[in-house]
Amino acid sequence: MALPVHKQLTYWGIAMAVFLVLMWSLGHVLLPFVLGGAIAYFLDPVADRLEGLGLSRIAATGIITIACILVFVMMALLVIPTLTNQALQLFNVAPEYARSISTFLIERFPSLLDAGSTLRQSIDTVGETIKSRGAELLETALGSVASILNVVVLLVIVPVVSVYLLLDWDRMVARIDELLPRDHAATIRQLAGEIDRTLASFIRGMGTVCLILGTYYAVALMIVGLQFGLVVGFIAGLVTFIPYLGALIGGALAIGLALFQFWGDWLSIGMVAGIFAIGQVVEGNILTPKLVGNSVGLHPVWLILALSVFGALFGFVGMLVAVPVAAAIGVIARFAVDQYKQSLLYRGLSGRDED
Repeated sequence: MALPVHKQLTYWGIAMAVFLVLMWSLGHVLLPFVLGGAIAYFLDPVADRLEGLGLSRIAATGIITIACILVFVMMALLVIPTLTNQALQLFNVAPEYARSISTFLIERFPSLLDAGSTLRQSIDTVGETIKSRGAELLETALGSVASILNVVVLLVIVPVVSVYLLLDWDRMVARIDELLPRDHAATIRQLAGEIDRTLASFIRGMGTVCLILGTYYAVALMIVGLQFGLVVGFIAGLVTFIPYLGALIGGALAIGLALFQFWGDWLSIGMVAGIFAIGQVVEGNILTPKLVGNSVGLHPVWLILALSVFGALFGFVGMLVAVPVAAAIGVIARFAVDQYKQSLLYRGLSGRDED
């Protein structure tokens, strides 16, 4: 005999409350396991495809692990030092850019920006603050991240967790399926499948899009000769998962830097702007439709809200789980709407009579 609905809701509510309490109280402890699970989930299709080619799960996991180690070593040796140096240099030259803005405004609006005006003093103050505090803030942020995550966590625990989860992923899914309540197993499988398709389309698809666009922006801007092109490309690629925001932030930063560096060389400035225009065309017409699809079901506003709320409540771990939770809530909400439209509450007695 199935449990009454109110008891089922009580049990599920208790489970959700326990989950939220654990997230809030043990977020820093759960972080390496959340990261490891995210990496394993991202790489599971690759392992499945290698298994389809005739390899065992152990061999597929080994090949993926070796490939990831090689990529990490190349990043650590080639990209990360350059990225850090460019970020520090950008903070150091910010006062010069601020003075250039001040000079430009003084030339165009001399009556508004005389030497003792409040606006000019504000611009100079902002530039000096960025120079004196920017590097300190960056080092503090890096130090805080290092103290929270710990070098051991980054270099040992996360990879180990990822490898073990990737190796046992299919067995874990099968075990969870065995534990589903029998009365609702079919419905839960259906919802889980829709959530998985949504996450696969968004996380794996948008992760690939971010990587492609970030690499394209960084390489193209460096070829054009823009200073700090690697930093700009990294920033633009990092926030590309929010539609138009990556191109907006990266484009504004790149064009602003280009105006200072190439002032008078309108061809170079136009090339910088063209890089982001081409990137948007390729993303909107090729990358996103092919890799993400058009029916993901995660509206940008809903995504930003989820990231903001979970980040404020649970910190960095909350931001990591925000997208999966947002996808799950979206799927469950659509399922609830479908159930409501089939119910007497929506259709009424007249709708039942028509059937």
